[in-house]
Amino acid sequence: MIKKINHYFTKSEIILWSASVILILLSFIFFDRGNYMTLAASLIGVTSLIFNAKGNPFGQFLIIIFSILYGIISYSFSYYGEMITYLGMTMPMAVLSLISWLKNPYHGNKSTVKINKIKVREIIFMFVLAAFVTLAFYYILKAFHTNNLFFSTLSITTSFIAAYLTFRRSSYFAIAYALNDIVLIILWSLAAISDITYISVTICFVIFLINDIYGFVNWIRMEKAQKAK
Repeated sequence: MIKKINHYFTKSEIILWSASVILILLSFIFFDRGNYMTLAASLIGVTSLIFNAKGNPFGQFLIIIFSILYGIISYSFSYYGEMITYLGMTMPMAVLSLISWLKNPYHGNKSTVKINKIKVREIIFMFVLAAFVTLAFYYILKAFHTNNLFFSTLSITTSFIAAYLTFRRSSYFAIAYALNDIVLIILWSLAAISDITYISVTICFVIFLINDIYGFVNWIRMEKAQKAK
């Protein structure tokens, strides 16, 4: 099993994942020590990212689990936008993405998805749809008296675009998730002002940001390799 993992992942990827896990554990020890659900969500989330960076559908399966846990964590701080986004949008989209990635393997290899390049018309459609989703959710979140309404709404926009691009197998899904990570770093930093234990969640999304940037770089590399063949 270990030999297969070493063969599948590059040394850089193993180092990235290992360092991410260590930082998550350290942040939990120093700032939390109690919320094991946050720890589990963080570890599952960062593991999903390394699989997503490889274009492996298993990463989408892990996102489904992460979405459930993260939705519960968000509810604990009245971040209803995050809860609704992940349980009502990210999780269902991850299910659709899992199906899409499994149906579109690269040359029959089910551990690698065939990368798709979407056209300008679809990009315009995506942004128009994202605008409607954002507007609708703004009023929903406002009605629920969501904390930090602006950033919570902005998180919905970036999450929707990221989920859409993931479903469509575009290399740019990781960039959209990186932008979402930045918004979430701000959101949970604000939460940490009230409760220091949320610093561990903030650090988690900093780690996610680094992993998503790597994911984008690797998908561009994979896209060029797939075109060449």
